[in-house]
Amino acid sequence: MYKLIGFPQTRAMRVMWMLEELGEPYEIDPALPQSEAAKAINPSGKVPALCDGDLIVTESVAICTYLADKHGKFTFPAGTPARAQQDSITQFAVDVLEGALWTSAKNTFVNPESKRVPEIKDVCRYEFGQGLKTLEHRLGDGRYAMGEQFTVPDIILGHCSGWAKVANFELPSEGTVYDYFKRLRSRDGYKATTTKVKAAL
Repeated sequence: MYKLIGFPQTRAMRVMWMLEELGEPYEIDPALPQSEAAKAINPSGKVPALCDGDLIVTESVAICTYLADKHGKFTFPAGTPARAQQDSITQFAVDVLEGALWTSAKNTFVNPESKRVPEIKDVCRYEFGQGLKTLEHRLGDGRYAMGEQFTVPDIILGHCSGWAKVANFELPSEGTVYDYFKRLRSRDGYKATTTKVKAAL
């Protein structure tokens, strides 16, 4: 059984979602970021971390990619053109959308108050909005980020949409991106994950 270390309302939710989609059993150690439990696994104190036997994997994108590759689901094979495109949109999600959200969070409550620049949050909202326009273009007519197949980047993008809502970032109320996020939220794996996240609060 997998062991997931990280409070469910963090990026650990991404790993939970992947495990729910895979139908794999797991247990959760709801360690908070920067807690002793988190630092014992990852010197940076960041969560999540996944324990698979003696293997410890940190960073949510790496964990989700590892699980998808290991189980041969929700990913395209490494070294293929489709995988290159999958990795491209995954990196876009992390760099552009998550980047804006994380920078805003660091300047809201993560960094020491003396190291925060509140004014940058307006820039973050702008960059996030521009990123959504790019996402709309990349989605095209596909149901998911990679067309008809649900893959790793959908989990990252779906999580970012929920993060944006909590952070009061503007999300579309109609159109391609709105329909896409709604489609992600309708998946059984997502619903099972959110139920467990709420139960942990």
